[in-house]
Amino acid sequence: MKQDFEGLRKKLDEISFPDLYLFKFIVKSDVKKIAQIEALFNSDNAQIRLTESSKGTFVSISVKEIMLSSDEIINIYIQSSKIEGVMAL
Repeated sequence: MKQDFEGLRKKLDEISFPDLYLFKFIVKSDVKKIAQIEALFNSDNAQIRLTESSKGTFVSISVKEIMLSSDEIINIYIQSSKIEGVMAL
């Protein structure tokens, strides 16, 4: 599935890199899917925060990490789109 990231790229091109970037994802409460999202990031540098929904059905994953370019950010979104059931915000 091809996604258009040109709008995002234009916004990202206004940022001076390197920059601390916040990613947000929502997934069903599934340890495997959470691990797949976490694996997209550098475990030594990324700040990862998990927040469970009130009923425990979903998990919000917030990740802050220093990004070096807009291409690096877009690549993470492309990789996350390959994980079934993940919503990137």
